[in-house]
Amino acid sequence: MSTPQQAAAPVKKPRTLIGQVVSDKMQKTVTVLVERRVKHATIGKIMTRSKKYHAHSETPEVAEGDWVEIVETRPLSKTKAWRVTRLVKKTKSV
Repeated sequence: MSTPQQAAAPVKKPRTLIGQVVSDKMQKTVTVLVERRVKHATIGKIMTRSKKYHAHSETPEVAEGDWVEIVETRPLSKTKAWRVTRLVKKTKSV
């Protein structure tokens, strides 16, 4: 008598990105600019591609110019589906 073994579903690791905060004017939300370098398929030239993400930031310590790590989460609003996990690098405020 053998029972069918149920395969354990693989645990999906959420995506994490590192980017620079370009706006912190909203309440509990920051805009993070993430840049990546890709090679053009035809030309072969290295190009910089960028995208902005709205991320939830519960703490007010994140300011414009800081480098943060964001992680993908469930949709929190119409445009916000990322959350700030840690502060990578703090910029000096003048």
